[in-house]
Amino acid sequence: MQLAPDMVIGLAIGLLGSSLYGLSVVAYRSQAREIHPIAVSTIKMWIALPLMVVVTLLLPGLEAAFLPLSSVLLLSASVLLGAVIADTIYLWSQARIGVSYAFPIAMSFPIITFFMTVGFLGEDLILSRLAGAIIAVIGVILISNEQNRNQKSHDPTLKLDIAGIFGAIITAILYAAGTTILQVGIEGVDPIAGNLIRMVVGSIAFVPMVAVARLGGMSLPSKQATIRVVIAGFFGMGLGSLFYVMAVAMIGATIMSVIASTAPLFAVPVSVLILKEKVTSTAGVGILATIVGVSLVVLGI
Repeated sequence: MQLAPDMVIGLAIGLLGSSLYGLSVVAYRSQAREIHPIAVSTIKMWIALPLMVVVTLLLPGLEAAFLPLSSVLLLSASVLLGAVIADTIYLWSQARIGVSYAFPIAMSFPIITFFMTVGFLGEDLILSRLAGAIIAVIGVILISNEQNRNQKSHDPTLKLDIAGIFGAIITAILYAAGTTILQVGIEGVDPIAGNLIRMVVGSIAFVPMVAVARLGGMSLPSKQATIRVVIAGFFGMGLGSLFYVMAVAMIGATIMSVIASTAPLFAVPVSVLILKEKVTSTAGVGILATIVGVSLVVLGI
């Protein structure tokens, strides 16, 4: 099956964005003891905002960001649901039940996205694409679990409570909803200008969150940790979010949600080369399953 040029370009952009995000996660993890998760989310969002302002000024021009109110509301909803609310709920869920339980549940969002795009956007129900999404999610979970086992500070034994599980499920639903809404909101909109709107809204939303966290006892990060998160955020959230929006506009929410979920795959080479971790047979199966799943989703036979 021959892919259309727009599909090939969209896939390349999506994979590039996912790889940047995956590599940035390695940097975030390396600073886990030095900086609070909310501080990480805030810094990467705040560093992405000025980048998008500059890119918008240089390319489409700031006038491109003056969008219809309906587009602004949809783009705002997409970033609030995904990058702000869902990420915050995920951190809460992970604290209660651990990453080994929270991550697999949250990473089921490509499957939910598939059903949302079929049910709400009227896309075709292609069973091979659904099967591919399921296979890719399983592969990503296998890869991520192996990476978590290699971390010295792995999860302690946590109680598998209902609230934590429910939080992870809500996270998956919100991720899927945010991606689906983004597909609608970015239609007919310059992706660069659209992402600028997302970064503005996301940056504003984190202001009260940081204030509450500071009142709750969140300490300020060290200078070294801040610098490393800023650099990782520049590529992971700054460029990564732009490529994500561009890819959704070109290849749609379902395919891009699967591509986005493969971020842990791109962290494997870094973990092997820099962190000296070994690729286990389980991780190998996960890599193969991810590649097969993505192929099925893309081809949609």
